[in-house]
Amino acid sequence: MILAPFILFESFYSFYNSFYSDNPFISSFIKFAILATTGELIGLRIRTGKYYQTGFGLIPRAIVWGFLGITIQAAFIIFARGVPLLLEFAGFSNAGESMSGPLTLAKAGVAFSISLFLNTFYGPLLMITHKITDSHIITTGGTFRGFFTRIDVKEILSSTDWNSLWGFVIKKTIPFFWIPAQTFNFLMPEQFRVLIAAFYGIILGMILAFAAKTKDAI
Repeated sequence: MILAPFILFESFYSFYNSFYSDNPFISSFIKFAILATTGELIGLRIRTGKYYQTGFGLIPRAIVWGFLGITIQAAFIIFARGVPLLLEFAGFSNAGESMSGPLTLAKAGVAFSISLFLNTFYGPLLMITHKITDSHIITTGGTFRGFFTRIDVKEILSSTDWNSLWGFVIKKTIPFFWIPAQTFNFLMPEQFRVLIAAFYGIILGMILAFAAKTKDAI
């Protein structure tokens, strides 16, 4: 569905490719600022019945997601290029070459390996960073001015519900959602990977919202 405009409108596809090639990090900022923040709005709607409420901090959240999108773009480059080299070093010949070819079992295996390393080493750090910034936005009332005050990382980490963050967000969503989802993603052309990852942010926002709602109902 998310790739439909690129299939239906050749001019849109050409513009996207050109903009991505010339501005990969700006492109990533925009994608995540829009799509991942939309996921949070949908999550808020699921939890509260409203798409917006005072203190939500729409602009601060969009800024955070935009910068996280830049780090995700960087991580995709590092792991998508580094893991095939690691596999070749370990004896899996032509791992890098298989990623540029048609879909094969070898290509799927390399894509899975990239996703596994990405979500094992980078995924938890991303989730903890998002938790810190999210808590800071809530604590400062969602205001633009409050967002730029000092983040009390120590206080936020000490008051974090680690049973939820570790027990569900990291322990369950990484193996059951992110690793399979990003395996599929790394089978896609490079220019679409961050866009698809940002779209996954919408899905994850819904998953987390349903999980929170279920927890509150127990």
